[in-house]
Amino acid sequence: EYSNVNFTMENGYSQLLTYPHSIYTSDMVLVYRLSGITGGNDIWKLLPETYYFNSGVLDFRYDFDFTRYDVNIFMEGFDLAGVSSSYRSNQILRVVVIPGFFGNKMANTVDFNDYNAVVKAYNINPEKVLKIK
Repeated sequence: EYSNVNFTMENGYSQLLTYPHSIYTSDMVLVYRLSGITGGNDIWKLLPETYYFNSGVLDFRYDFDFTRYDVNIFMEGFDLAGVSSSYRSNQILRVVVIPGFFGNKMANTVDFNDYNAVVKAYNINPEKVLKIK
C-alpha cells in the first residue's frame, strides 16, 4: 500500500512506485485506488479507472504500467490541473502482485474489479499488507 501519492503538474501527473523487492516477469500486477469509505469499509477501485463529463466525453482517468521493479501510475485527460485535488492529492493505492501460475490458473474465476474477492481468492492476509511511504 502506497499512501500520500500526489499527481501534480510538476511530476507530469504520474508517480513511479518502487516495489520493496523485484517480482517475476510472469507475475501479474493489479492496482487499486482507495476511492472512499462506506459504513466503515474501504472502497477500492481497480485501475484503469475512468471519469467522464455528463456529455460522455473523457474528463480524466488513472492508468498504469509496470516492470519487475516498479509500477508507474499516471493520470490522463484534457485539463488535469482542473481536476479536483481530492482526485490528485493524498491518494492511497494498493499494488497486488499475483504470481503468474496462480494468475493464469484462476484468471477466469476471480472478479479482479472486486478487491475483496481478489484478497479472498489469493489468500492475502489484510493484516500483512506492506505499507510504503
